[in-house]
Amino acid sequence: MPTKDELLYQIAELKSDYIRQQGDIEKLESTGYPELIEKAEQRLSDMEKQLAELNNQLKAYES
Repeated sequence: MPTKDELLYQIAELKSDYIRQQGDIEKLESTGYPELIEKAEQRLSDMEKQLAELNNQLKAYES
């Protein structure tokens, strides 16, 4: 299991990637690439699942 600091770093990095991905989706929406938008939204969903998992691991340190 990663250390608490490693988890915090991974969470921060993932949040940054998530925000970047949201910006990419907005650009794709304005240029009209529905197939790419769908893939990007799936990546967001995957990131959300990963973030939830990391937060659960972090809770183990706080318990």
